[in-house]
Amino acid sequence: MTAPTTTGPTRTTPFLDSSDLLGDPPALRARADEHGYLFLRGLLPRAAVLDVRQRFLEIIDRHGWLAPGTPVGEGIADVPAYEREDPAETEFCGVGVTPAAYRDAQHVREFHQLSDHPRLQALYAALFDAPVLRHPRNIARMMVPRRDSNPTPPHQDFIHVQGSPNVWTAWLPLGDCPRSLGGLTVLDRSHQDGLLSYKAADGAGGLEAYLCNLDLTWAEGDFDAGDVLTFSSRTVHKALPNGQPDRVRLSCDFRYQPLHEVIERRALDVHCGVATWDEIYATWPDDESTWYWRDLPLRYVEWDESIRWQKDRIC
Repeated sequence: MTAPTTTGPTRTTPFLDSSDLLGDPPALRARADEHGYLFLRGLLPRAAVLDVRQRFLEIIDRHGWLAPGTPVGEGIADVPAYEREDPAETEFCGVGVTPAAYRDAQHVREFHQLSDHPRLQALYAALFDAPVLRHPRNIARMMVPRRDSNPTPPHQDFIHVQGSPNVWTAWLPLGDCPRSLGGLTVLDRSHQDGLLSYKAADGAGGLEAYLCNLDLTWAEGDFDAGDVLTFSSRTVHKALPNGQPDRVRLSCDFRYQPLHEVIERRALDVHCGVATWDEIYATWPDDESTWYWRDLPLRYVEWDESIRWQKDRIC
């Protein structure tokens, strides 16, 4: 018997821009239901995105991983310096930097505020046609290149998030991100094929979906700072390889769901447990954005480890 493989579709198509549907919620929902993703040009202010980019690059620079004498904002990596770090540290949680550097990133107030931008809130209110719950577990990917790194393999977010099947991820690069820098690509309409089976793999997340016999097409394109790609927790997606081996790639993952649907408790924690909210909020001015979920009528569901390893649908 031939061993199953994860070989899947190879055809590609440009992202379908849905920006013109933002004022038409029924049409926006129909587009999302059909394709499992929405690509939105210039949804967020470019200046706000570049501000977070600069703050993250300053963290990377303080840890010694940008090339000396180069402008911080260009994100040119000192690859030999980064490769001298312990791989067990730099491979931590698939975020591209050591736990200490990632802890610094999680303290950046502007990073968390970006997930609460009114344009994102309005997008998901229209998409869900219901009150929105914004997950506080915001994810930063600070991918300092190294010669032996692997891009994020194809997967569905549900295996990592669980809770409601109606969780949607907003993925946005912090800066202009052409395909050659390793942006994200989604498998168009793959959300319609249900939950796939997985195997252990290299790259962020550590799990790769079996993509056998799927007659589907990868949607991809170049990103400008401010563009947002959002997709359902059942939509297969992956990172493209970084073909610019001296450039840092920065991106964010923010997640949203209908408020009335269930949530897995760990979605409320600081990503990867690098700090507590008490520690992070202690460095922020007092305002109403802290602990915003505490008084919401949340319904919880327990984590099910078996979901990650179910093998009902191997090729």
